[in-house]
Amino acid sequence: MHVRLRNLLVLFLLSYPYTQALADSYQDTIKVFRGAGESGQFFEHCYGYAVFPTIGKGGIGIGGAHGKGRVYAGGNYVGNTAMTQITFGLQLGGQAYSEMIFFEDKRAFDDFTGGNFEFGAQATAVAITAGASAQAGTTGTNVGASISKSDSTTAGKYSKGMAVFTVAKGGLMYEASVGGQKFSYKAK
Repeated sequence: MHVRLRNLLVLFLLSYPYTQALADSYQDTIKVFRGAGESGQFFEHCYGYAVFPTIGKGGIGIGGAHGKGRVYAGGNYVGNTAMTQITFGLQLGGQAYSEMIFFEDKRAFDDFTGGNFEFGAQATAVAITAGASAQAGTTGTNVGASISKSDSTTAGKYSKGMAVFTVAKGGLMYEASVGGQKFSYKAK
């Protein structure tokens, strides 16, 4: 049983680069978060945001996650970012999710884009439940989501000038672990 689960996790992690090719575009991911209850309100009053269409995560005892994203200020694309996470503790499985980080003001934006930024283990994200579908064919790619205000599991708010929201895309992971997210930034 353990060998099959390990092989499944290895297959998930190896296939992650290929799933990015099928992942939602940045604009499609932004549309999902705009339409999702609490996170949608943040677009109107934030200084900027970072969007990660797909972050892949997996672990057996020791885990990790990685994803690439874009950073926007005033609605304009200003640079690229990458997120890496290492976790330790009781964990098993793999999953993919989208993540959105809102910056309340210029100070929070500058903290994030100042080089290497890190969220500690105590940072929390608001998980949004979304019914999403995707289709790929010879005529193009279609992505859709069904989200309402009631789909937000808890009210989002800024903490130290930032608010983080996630939407699960797939997978299954049991986790009771400790770790933080580290971000790099490169201006466009």
